[in-house]
Amino acid sequence: MQTGNLFTGFSVPQQGETFETLLSHKNLVIERIVSAAELSPQQYRQAQDEWVVLLKGTATLEADGKTIELNAGDYLFLPANTPHTVKRASHGALWLAIHLY
Repeated sequence: MQTGNLFTGFSVPQQGETFETLLSHKNLVIERIVSAAELSPQQYRQAQDEWVVLLKGTATLEADGKTIELNAGDYLFLPANTPHTVKRASHGALWLAIHLY
């Protein structure tokens, strides 16, 4: 059994994002992501499906050529090989990402 709290036990990076694996089990990986306001946008194109929810803050993503504005509580499903980039995030934006392999 594993317990924890999504809203405690992390620090906000000065720039970029931090990724912490909370659970890795069979074909599932769950990550907590914390974003700084200062980002160097990096495009991702992952081999696995990803479902992500913004738990705290705001963010702007570009996914498959479309701009998507996210507020706390908004979620997004990114099928495998979908190009996506976090263009902007509020300082301390907190995400939960679920990767399905």
